[in-house]
Amino acid sequence: MRILGNPPTRWLLAAIVSTGLMAALLLVRRLASTALQTLAAGTGSRAYGVAADLLGRTLIPFMVLASLYAGSFLLELGTWAETAARWMGLFLLLQIGVWAAAAMDSLLRQWHGANAPQGAAASILGFLGRTVVWSLVLMILLDNLGIRVTTLITGLGVGGIAVALAVQKVLGDLFASISIILDKPFEIGDFIQVGDLLGTVDHIGLKTTRVRSLSGEQLVFANSDLLDSRIHNYKRMYERRVIFTFAVAHRTPPDKLRAIPDWVKAAVALCPGVRFDRAHLLKFGESGPVYEVVFWIPSPDYNVYMDIQQVVNLDLAERFVREGVEFARPARTLEFEPAPRGT
Repeated sequence: MRILGNPPTRWLLAAIVSTGLMAALLLVRRLASTALQTLAAGTGSRAYGVAADLLGRTLIPFMVLASLYAGSFLLELGTWAETAARWMGLFLLLQIGVWAAAAMDSLLRQWHGANAPQGAAASILGFLGRTVVWSLVLMILLDNLGIRVTTLITGLGVGGIAVALAVQKVLGDLFASISIILDKPFEIGDFIQVGDLLGTVDHIGLKTTRVRSLSGEQLVFANSDLLDSRIHNYKRMYERRVIFTFAVAHRTPPDKLRAIPDWVKAAVALCPGVRFDRAHLLKFGESGPVYEVVFWIPSPDYNVYMDIQQVVNLDLAERFVREGVEFARPARTLEFEPAPRGT
């Protein structure tokens, strides 16, 4: 008795081979995935982590088909073998798409970290990468199934141009978000200033970036408009340069004017870690001689800056009282012309 041109013993042998190969593939996938995860945790190598993810994403239907295809070599199937090989190639293409998408996801997770504030970056890049991978897989599958892909691509290209013109602004924001992700002019949690608006970055999306202002409300910027603006990123400021001016009264004696820079230097020296730069008599203003002072604070924290500025101001005020020096007061002279007689 023969079944589809093959004796029952050969079918039994093919079934045994396919079943054994399937069991071996499942065992190897489990053991190899565990070993690679252990190596990744022990060495910190990204390659082991990516390989473990790829093994975990290997589809069971693909392993089943591969096992059946291997067992089919023991049988005489004629044209059936060609059909099985064709479907095996299609499933292999799907599996390659799954592996490629998994590799991108794994690399992006390891790039940003599990709890990185730039998690939005990984999701955006992952979405774009998966779109490209599965578009290529779909085109190759359609081509293998006998569908004329060139005509479809031409039609999609013409339609894509029309859609791109219609959503030009949206695409501009999308590419701007990619630029923000890759170039990183700021990240989530950074304190930035755009024009006269300040706040902490809350979210970086495909179209907009949201910033929490100092007064509590949320500011929403289009990504393209944000990149066209001048952005001040205060979080990346390692030290703060402070420059301020003050004026003293016109009647201040020259010896006091000459001593004031030393008084300022002594006031700045009261603050540990602050680096004094200079203090000069800048000019003679309308209200009195004007001094310009510059010093550096080894901290970007605004509250630290205000605390140090307060110490300097209070020490100068006390010193001026002891030395009999007065701060300048705005002086204005009003002249009245007598009214003409007879009015």
